[in-house]
Amino acid sequence: MQLSISRLAVVCLTAFILSGCMGDDNVLTSPFSAPAPGLSKDPKLLVATTRLPVGDPPRKPWFSSERSPDLVFAEARLKPPSDSLIGGSGWSIAKVDSVSRGNGAQAFAQAAFGRDLLLYIHGYRESFETAAASTIDLSEGIKFPGATGLFTWPSAASTFSYVADREAAMWSRDALEDVLAAIAKTPSGGRIHIVAHSMGTLLTLEALRMLRGDGGASAMERIGAIVLAAPDIDIDLFARGLEKLGPDAQKITVISSTNDRALAVSSRLAGGIVRAGAAERERLEALGVRVADASEFGGGIINHDLFLSNKEVQQVVKRAIERAR
Repeated sequence: MQLSISRLAVVCLTAFILSGCMGDDNVLTSPFSAPAPGLSKDPKLLVATTRLPVGDPPRKPWFSSERSPDLVFAEARLKPPSDSLIGGSGWSIAKVDSVSRGNGAQAFAQAAFGRDLLLYIHGYRESFETAAASTIDLSEGIKFPGATGLFTWPSAASTFSYVADREAAMWSRDALEDVLAAIAKTPSGGRIHIVAHSMGTLLTLEALRMLRGDGGASAMERIGAIVLAAPDIDIDLFARGLEKLGPDAQKITVISSTNDRALAVSSRLAGGIVRAGAAERERLEALGVRVADASEFGGGIINHDLFLSNKEVQQVVKRAIERAR
């Protein structure tokens, strides 16, 4: 009986913590550059997803946690924050349209044509709406001047869905590679700047490794900054993935924190192997990536989404993109 209670306590603690899903980067003390127009001028979110749409046309909550047989492209029309002095609200999704199911990757590439793109890949326990909110917060936080996109995979959005989410993320890697390849092959266009969080970093690294393997160095030319925030990746698997990327691994900036409680639990579930996002700075730098150690900026219990909640850590993302232009 005592053993069962103990196991239950571990499961509950694991679920609670996981649900919270800086090298030469002395950018934490550097000022932001002048803001540039982004979503404020074009309040639209480009969506590539392996989630099944809710309805035709989609209706709220727009996309479910079920797997779509095809990659889906859509445009989420956004409603800017209210200027009301009484209970002003934040960004919201007004409607989702321009849905394309048969050629989603090409449709996404066409929608981003000619512009720099900020592409966000979310982590564990995220619904479409929470992932979209994080994408908007990130784009607005760094005042990204180009198109803003979201690649969203069918997370169950449940506290106890860690294993199922990991499988759903890996199931979506071919679709993400297709999106990146389609953009890279367009005859004209800007740079693709990727920001991935937590479990989404594993999906991202796998898709980039496949893109590099299938298309060679030329397939990676349009990829700009690659920011992996709190990567929930086995450190040995991470090192192997970087080897496959070759020189393109130098495009990666890792936002790490040795006191990330979610990654500590993930490490325990993985048999004690440290996660890349919680590794010591020196160990990560030895792999050839930039490192932004955010350990001292953690002010909460979990410290897993500092790139969204902390303005100084957001600055790391902004500077990584500026370097890659």
